[in-house]
This record gives sequence, structure tokens and C-alpha cells, in this order.
Amino acid sequence: MVFALVALVVLALLAAVHRYVWRRFVGDTTVPGSTMRKAGTAAAFVLPLLSVGAMTSGRIGAPFWLQQVLAWPGFLWLACLLYLTLALFVGELVRPVLLRVLARRDKAAAQPVTERPAPEIGTSSGTTAEVPGETRPRTEELVPVASAGAPTSSEASVRTTPEAAPEPETTPEPEAKPESGPERPAAPAPAPGPSRRLFVSRVVGGAAAAAGLATVGYGTHNVLRGPSVKRVSVPLAKLPRAAHGFRIAVVSDIHIGPILGRAHTRRIVDTINATSPDLVAVVGDLVDGSVADLGSAAEPLSALRARHGSYFVTGNHEYFSGAEQWVDHVRELGLIPLENARVEIDGFDLAGVNDVAGETEGQGPDFVRALGDRDRARAAVLLAHQPVVIHDAVEHGVDLQLSGHTHGGQLWPGSYLAELANPTVAGLERYGDTQLFVSRGAGAWGPPVRVGAPADITVVELASRQA
Repeated sequence: MVFALVALVVLALLAAVHRYVWRRFVGDTTVPGSTMRKAGTAAAFVLPLLSVGAMTSGRIGAPFWLQQVLAWPGFLWLACLLYLTLALFVGELVRPVLLRVLARRDKAAAQPVTERPAPEIGTSSGTTAEVPGETRPRTEELVPVASAGAPTSSEASVRTTPEAAPEPETTPEPEAKPESGPERPAAPAPAPGPSRRLFVSRVVGGAAAAAGLATVGYGTHNVLRGPSVKRVSVPLAKLPRAAHGFRIAVVSDIHIGPILGRAHTRRIVDTINATSPDLVAVVGDLVDGSVADLGSAAEPLSALRARHGSYFVTGNHEYFSGAEQWVDHVRELGLIPLENARVEIDGFDLAGVNDVAGETEGQGPDFVRALGDRDRARAAVLLAHQPVVIHDAVEHGVDLQLSGHTHGGQLWPGSYLAELANPTVAGLERYGDTQLFVSRGAGAWGPPVRVGAPADITVVELASRQA
């Protein structure tokens, strides 16, 4: 009942997010009935169906080829949906600012242009006087004005000729306007552009699409290029001087599956072997699928090389994929499963417990069986998939617990959610007398994308305080 309720809430949330993404990328940026709107609407229905198929095909026993067909587009769309939605949320802050700026620009462009002042002409007194445009004489009618006291040639002739009499003043006739030529055809009106709101929607949508898809592309590259190698030194008070510098290659969450297959496994094995470890610890979530489908993809694990061998403990995904069959298969590949068991290594005890997901099958962690009768004067290193069992480790005197499970959040801001469910999301922390190291993992679950949480293989070097 609770599971069904959670499933309904998740589906309702996904539907609401898809509706929002469709509105911003399709509804607000395309014209009703256009080809682009039809294509965007079809994608809004098809892509979530692919995602649901990718997440459920393995659980319902669909053919492996169908799982592979659905996995890439279905899981990648989930990552795209996350970062497109986050980019749109940022766009909601930018949208009103752009609308306001464009509104001010359009308002300024619509204001009338102020008329220029009429030109000025000189006067006989040396000052300037403005001539109204309607009475301004033509260029050929302008008479040069002499300077003060200097008569013009016309005035001289009038004064020296006695017969000349002043002409009576006459009212000048109004200046005839030149006849207008043939009327020119009016310029065609410019084609109407997109509305201000449509323009802003397209700008914000385009920027959000570019940012979201670029982020997913970057995160996919982070997964496909393989994990990087980290190194950390962990001092143990009980570790003898002879074991100082002992190197454990810790790898978790490989997640061999429909997307990450044999080439992914080979890349991880080669990276581990290049570190020349003394011991290899595979701390759960090796696979996402059955031995029948993924057994061959896991075969490169048989090439792991370490002086003290390679060890394996189950993760929660093994119990989704047939844990017993996988334990038998990794044993055939040369790994040593630690099912609530312990072995003695030179200088310390190495123990391993089943994942807590095995409790539903009666195969959960048993700390008493793994650690109950040991000599507590010796240092103890525990392999446990989930960090949440750290308090049991403290109670049983474990010096160092090596875990995975969190993926470091895998997709930012998933790290904040991972902090709610795990005491440590990544790295080394101390709980009482016990230290906990959590790996970010070497693969990816669901979308083959990592953002803000790069994949890693960590070489943990044990340090003796006696050295």
C-alpha cells in the first residue's frame, strides 16, 4: 500500500514536471498547429514512456536486447529532464527582467522626434535673426547685406541720378510653391515580428536548452571515460609496523548493466591493476541484471591482480539481480566473497557483511558472525556496501569501514539528498574510534551521467602509527 502510494506521488510529480517543460519549450515558443509544436508534443509523450520502460524492463524480465534499446534514450532523458528543469527555473528569474528591458526600449522608440530649430541668417548689425520657414526666401532671392556705413552699388546709383524717384511700396506677392511631381508609391509596411513575450520565451528557452543539454553531455563524458584514481592515507592505531603502507584498491558501484558493459568492466580492471594494489575490495553494486544477461560482461574481473587477492561483498542491487547466482559467479572469476565472514591478512583482520537489502531474503548483515569472536587487539577493516551500518561497526570495534552506495550524489544537487540518508556521502570521516571511507563509485546507476561527483577508484594506504 505504501509502495503504491509512493509510486502514484512520483508519477504525479513526473507528469507535472513534463507539463511544465512542454509549456516552456513548446507551448510558449511555437505557433498552434505548426510542425514544431506537433513534434514537441509527441516528444513530451514518447520520452517519459521510454524512461518508464528503461526503469521497469529489467524488473519485469524483458528480453535483454529490449532493455538495451530502452536504456540509453530512457535514462538519458531523465538526466536531461533534471537539468532542463533547473535551467528553466533560472530562466524564470531572467524572464521578467528581459520583458521589462524590452518594454522600456519599445517605449523609448515610440516617442515623437523633436523638430529641429530653423536656420539663422545674418543681419546688418552683426547679429543673427531667425527666419520662419514659411517666409524664408529662396537662395536666389537673397540680397547681400552690406556692413554699416557702406552703401551698396544700387544705393549709389539712386543717389547720383536725380531723375530716379523712389518706387512706391508694394505688397510682395506670396511665393509660389513649386508644383509637386508625381506621387511616389508608399513603402510597404514591414512584416510583423514576433511579439515581445514570444521573443523572450524563445531566448530563455533556447538558453535553457543549451545549458541543460551541455551539462548532460559533460556528465556522460565523465562516465564513459572511466573512473580516475584517488589515494588516501588512513592511520590505524593497532596496525603493526610490518603492515605500514598496505594498499587496498577500493572500487564500488560498478553497475554493469544494459548501458555499461564489458568494455566498462575492462577499463576498471586495467585502472585497478595499474595501481599495483596489495588487495582489491569490491564493495557492492557490481551489476544491474542477471548472470544470464551480464555474466560475460563481468568476465574481465578474472584479470584482477593483487598480492593478497580480490574480495567482494554484496550491495543492494545484487539482491535485485539474483545475489546467490552472482556470489557463485564472482567466485568462479577468482574473487573471494565475504558473506558475513572474516579472513586474517598480514597485520589486520579483513571482514565483510552482506548488504542490508538482503534482510528481505534472510541474508542481511550479521556482525556477530563476521566480527564476534575475533582478537580485538588486532586492527579490523570492514567491507560493507552501505555507510549506514557504521554504528554497528563502531559497536564491534572496527577500525576502518570501506563503503560505497552513495555515488557521491552522482547528479548534482543529488548530494544534498544523499546526505539525508547517509552519514557520509563521500570521503573519510571518523565516528568514535572507527573511521569510515565512502567511495563515489566507478560506474553510474540509471542515467550514465555524473555531474559534481566524478567516478573514482581509491587506493587506501594503511599507515601504522608505530612506523
